[in-house]
Amino acid sequence: MDFARKVLLFGTVNGALCILLGAFAAHGLKNRLSAQLLSVYQTGVEYHFYHALALILLGVLVGQYGCNPFMRWSARFFIIGVLLFSGSLYSLSLTGITVLGAITPIGGICFVLGWIVLALAVVQPSDSNR
Repeated sequence: MDFARKVLLFGTVNGALCILLGAFAAHGLKNRLSAQLLSVYQTGVEYHFYHALALILLGVLVGQYGCNPFMRWSARFFIIGVLLFSGSLYSLSLTGITVLGAITPIGGICFVLGWIVLALAVVQPSDSNR
């Protein structure tokens, strides 16, 4: 499977996962978590969904214009950002272990790096669609 399809697959699967996690919060957690922890969880879902869409966009761009190393790094940063940022917020809200919040900014930095590297990808010539 080429890079564009892998990124599209990851983005679409994560989009579906976001819907499931959001529904779980709305129906399964709203009476079990405090309003503050539910808000933390929802922030995780929100940023997870934004970056699922970003991965879909990235897959389309790679399919249309080809790929370069910056596009690959952008996808990696978005994926790592989802795992660290959203994953830490999901874990923190479900377990109440606040030290997990220390991981969240690292994921946020990965999101920012993903967008910056995507901007660099736009101005770089593309190679083959690997």
